[in-house]
Amino acid sequence: MDLNALSLLVEIIEAGNLSEAARRLRMSRANVSHRLGQFERCLGQQLLRRTTRRIEPTEIGLRLYRHGCAIRDELMAARESVTSLGQSLQGRVRLSVPSGYGQLVMSDWLIAFKRSYPGIVLDVMFENRVEDLMREEVDIAVRVMSEPPQNLVARDMGPVHYVACASSAWAREHGMPVALPDLRHVPLITSAVHGRQLRVSAYLGGERHEVLLEPTLISENFLFLRQSILASLGVGIVPDYVFDAELREGEVIAALTEWRLSIFGTHMYMLYMPGRHRTRAITTFIDFMLARAQEAGRRGQ
Repeated sequence: MDLNALSLLVEIIEAGNLSEAARRLRMSRANVSHRLGQFERCLGQQLLRRTTRRIEPTEIGLRLYRHGCAIRDELMAARESVTSLGQSLQGRVRLSVPSGYGQLVMSDWLIAFKRSYPGIVLDVMFENRVEDLMREEVDIAVRVMSEPPQNLVARDMGPVHYVACASSAWAREHGMPVALPDLRHVPLITSAVHGRQLRVSAYLGGERHEVLLEPTLISENFLFLRQSILASLGVGIVPDYVFDAELREGEVIAALTEWRLSIFGTHMYMLYMPGRHRTRAITTFIDFMLARAQEAGRRGQ
């Protein structure tokens, strides 16, 4: 079997159409189509079903794609082993992390990783789109959610706890909420999902309650939310890692502590695409970050 033709099949299926495959391979679309046709004629099998927008593999095409992926990954691993002999670990990791968790928690981990592996290039984006994985813009995304997407590999980095809190100065002047409905009657500071009403779910024992919120200050930038709460602009609902030290030292006061609050998700997940080749650099990064998350979880217990 022609391994070059098999590699071409893998590229076409992963690109989704002939035009995108041609762009990635820096070939003409006509050349890609011609080589695919030759491969199908050689095998005597139709490998792809073509539509106006996309192509889909036939059953035999899907089987060959899986074999092609395995061969490609083995070749890449062999090449990486040869080039890394006698050298420090090399490579690139493209990472997308949430603005708050990334800057307030993961920054120290990323710096420690870079010190341990100076030969690895870290390309870090602070934002919140899972779609980056689909477009191959990043290798790994870290996200807060309750249930990770079924089409991605999800590694649990630990639970996310939310806290209703305010600066000690604001608490002394105005008092803190003592019941869930009070959250509707204070100047509220939090993040939100555009185009969706913001609701907080609150759990006490086996009971679940839900409160519709009307924030007075909204932002996806958790450093700005943190600054606004410390400036005594109101009561914030944020993950507890935003004020880890301040809550311990009493600079920030928590309310409704008997309730377990949730807005955007209950766990932090590390997400990456299944089946895509992971270099030694990416694998090392994943293991390093999961170990740090586990250590942080044990300290927080």
